Amino acid sequence: MRWAAGYESAWRNGDLSGVTRLFTEDARYRTSPYEKSKVGHAEIQAFWRDDEGKTFTVTSEPVAVDGRAAVVRLEVRYGDPVTQEYRDLWVLRFAPDGRVDDFEEWAFRPGQSYGG
Repeated sequence: MRWAAGYESAWRNGDLSGVTRLFTEDARYRTSPYEKSKVGHAEIQAFWRDDEGKTFTVTSEPVAVDGRAAVVRLEVRYGDPVTQEYRDLWVLRFAPDGRVDDFEEWAFRPGQSYGG
């Protein structure tokens, strides 16, 4: 959860250098399990810029940890008052140095249809 807190802090503060502290140089970052990965610090930083200056709240809790793999559940709410919200699962794979080398997000919003 220290990693998730570091992510939130860097994301909230627009600290793009946080990407280098949180992710390996060749990290793969998917915003959906079927999306093409953003690879490396520059691509992840470019993605983070989309949320620069936005107001949001985040709560998170661990779901599972197994060795270097973890799943974290998050609730993210944008705006004050809230105009958009998500429930996310992050599937994380950690490198030996504690940074993430594979990030996969499963984001759902209210009213979103689901497959089955």
